[in-house]
Amino acid sequence: MAETSIKDIPVNALDGSPLSLTDFSGPLLVVNVASKCGLTPQYAGLEEVAEKYADRGLTVVGVPCNQFMGQEPGTAEEIATFCSTTYGVTFPLLEKTDVNGEDRHPLYAELTKATDADGEAGDVQWNFEKFVVDSDGTVTARIRPRTEPTDPVVIEAIEAVL
Repeated sequence: MAETSIKDIPVNALDGSPLSLTDFSGPLLVVNVASKCGLTPQYAGLEEVAEKYADRGLTVVGVPCNQFMGQEPGTAEEIATFCSTTYGVTFPLLEKTDVNGEDRHPLYAELTKATDADGEAGDVQWNFEKFVVDSDGTVTARIRPRTEPTDPVVIEAIEAVL
C-alpha cells in the first residue's frame, strides 16, 4: 500500500476555510507554532526561510497548537494579528490543531510516523517541531523544537528537497 501523501490530508486555513496542501506544488516545512512560548522567536527564522526559499517552491506552513502548557490561547484573529505584527509572518497558518493525543489531527497522525535524526518517531515534543515534506508529500526530515529554522540541519534538509 502506498504511503499517504501529507498533501492529500484535508486541512483548514487559520480562518477555518478549507485549504488543500496540494495547492503548494513544492516542498513544505510544516511547524507547530505558539505565540507565548520561549521558542516563539523562531517565527522570525521561519519567515526568513519562507522568504529565502519561496522562489524555489518551498512553503512554510505554521500550525498553531495550544497543547503545550496553553502557549497558544488566542483566537484565530489574535494569532493572525500577533504573527503579522510581531514577526511579519507571510506564510500560511492552519487552524489551531491538536498535534498529539486522542484528537490529533490526521495531518499530525501521519507526520508523527516520521523519525528524527535519532530514529525516534511518535508524539511531537514541544512547540516548533519541524517536518520537511517533499513535493510529493513524503516526510523527508523531522527536526526537534530547539533547532532553529535557520540552523544548517534544517537548511540542508530543505535544500535536499528543492
